[in-house]
Amino acid sequence: MDQKIIDFNKKQRHNKFPKVNVGDIVRVHRKIKEGQKERIQVFKGLVIAIKGKQSSSPTITVRRVSAGVGIEMIFPIFSPVIEKIELLRHSKVRRSKLYYMRERFGKSAKMKAIELTDEEKDFYNKKTKQTTDGKKETEAKADKKEKSKENKESKKVKKSSNKDNKDSQKENSEKDSAKDNKKADKEEQTTKDNKAKTEDNKSEKTEGK
Repeated sequence: MDQKIIDFNKKQRHNKFPKVNVGDIVRVHRKIKEGQKERIQVFKGLVIAIKGKQSSSPTITVRRVSAGVGIEMIFPIFSPVIEKIELLRHSKVRRSKLYYMRERFGKSAKMKAIELTDEEKDFYNKKTKQTTDGKKETEAKADKKEKSKENKESKKVKKSSNKDNKDSQKENSEKDSAKDNKKADKEEQTTKDNKAKTEDNKSEKTEGK
């Protein structure tokens, strides 16, 4: 392969994930989009092959046995679909491809485990800290947004309630003024009636004389 292509492929890589080797037990977190929703599916298994080590996106073949059935998945390591790869432990192997594990089950499929080094543990601790900090920041931002939304809604409710109160006060004042006008009209009518009665009485008295 041309050296320029190799250099370009190396530039496309990133140090987001740990160095994975054949025989490692890994947990791959993969993004799955279903319509408008997005979820993360976790696949745990043994790395039986790594291909395209010099390419821009090498692939790993991960195998696991579920309910007596062997399942294999091929993951491009530097794909944006891969959220993260957790390295759980190493295994002592002598081959670059572990295809013979397809024919082994139970005790015969067990391999000698090798624990993670201190550097790898520190790498994971840093990554988990970063993810927790990022989650906290996103949660804080979401809380701020929710609070601002609630404040806006409460302001809207207050405005509408103030409007309703003003309208109700206006209606009440109009009702009170209408009542006062009716009372005044009644009083005027009664005074007119009383005057008319007194005039009638006076005229009757003069006629009697």
